[in-house]
Amino acid sequence: MVKGTVLVIDDERDLIELVSYNLKKEGYLVKGAYDGESGLAMAVRDLPDIVLVDLMLPGIDGLDVCRRLRSETRTARIPIIMLTAKSAESDRIVGLELGADDYVTKPFSPRELAARIKAVLRRTSAQLAPVPSAVIRCGELTIDSGRREVSCEGKSIVLTATEFRLLHFLADHPGRVFSRPELIDAALGREVTVVDRTIDVHITGLRKKLRNCGEWIETVRGFGYRFKE
Repeated sequence: MVKGTVLVIDDERDLIELVSYNLKKEGYLVKGAYDGESGLAMAVRDLPDIVLVDLMLPGIDGLDVCRRLRSETRTARIPIIMLTAKSAESDRIVGLELGADDYVTKPFSPRELAARIKAVLRRTSAQLAPVPSAVIRCGELTIDSGRREVSCEGKSIVLTATEFRLLHFLADHPGRVFSRPELIDAALGREVTVVDRTIDVHITGLRKKLRNCGEWIETVRGFGYRFKE
């Protein structure tokens, strides 16, 4: 049984072959693209379950690929994992700000990559699973957990699975302050190894997307975040 379709966008053919070989053993269907342009076309055409994209690509780089995937309605909700040889935190942060769900730094072990893919797909599946409709309304902000929809001032807002999970968790506990590690567990899961800064990046991205409604998320200096009562 196929667990899902993985699209790998990387200009290193050997790496795609290695990733493909190992992920196929894990039960995934793997497709490869060697540049950003063809990778984008494949994503729009085939709608894979997850995209792995290298940061450094000829022509359209990985960050632009991520940006374009998130800007298109057809591909906006496809989870993305960035593959990068760069170890600088700033590069990872930019990827997360553009909507990537996770990142893996090269060189990586096939086992680690498979674990990351499994974790991201698990989070996404949880977001898509049918649940009793429950609507949270805070001023002009509406969060519909049943439909997985968010709107601000009557305008629909497209969030990634991680962003929705983080927003819904905070809104479901108004007034309570959560530390960054607690939010990592709630929105990302214990199986993912990330740094506290990752949550800051997701909060910043959420506030930008929510525009005026972003004011509902408050920073508690020295501790974490809370949702206004």
